[in-house]
Amino acid sequence: MADHIWTAEDVADHFEEAFRTLRKLPPVKVQGYFSAWPQIVRTDREILAMEPEPMRVWPSASAITRLEQTFDWVLWIGEDERRLIWWRAARRPWKEITYELGVNRSTAWRQHKLALTKIATRLNAAAA
Repeated sequence: MADHIWTAEDVADHFEEAFRTLRKLPPVKVQGYFSAWPQIVRTDREILAMEPEPMRVWPSASAITRLEQTFDWVLWIGEDERRLIWWRAARRPWKEITYELGVNRSTAWRQHKLALTKIATRLNAAAA
């Protein structure tokens, strides 16, 4: 990646992928709780009548590695900028974001682009 020049759009795409990867990770469960009940033995009819469970797609190892890279990147920017980038990566509407931040849409957009540009500049400086 030494020859790759990072742009704000590349960084935004990277954060969107990181958000999707986080959503694919298994849920965190409290350790130590278990059920002493025996497994329920179901008949074929009961199994056919059940609602199908959604197929779970687990993230790949390379996607998790890229996710960990983005965790390092967020340390380079402020807390408000982090929230703004993650909200946009989650495709949260600008209307909700501007309400939360108390600014108009163009100001929120400029802050978002500035935060992405800060990260891209730092990545390009590290590659040089």
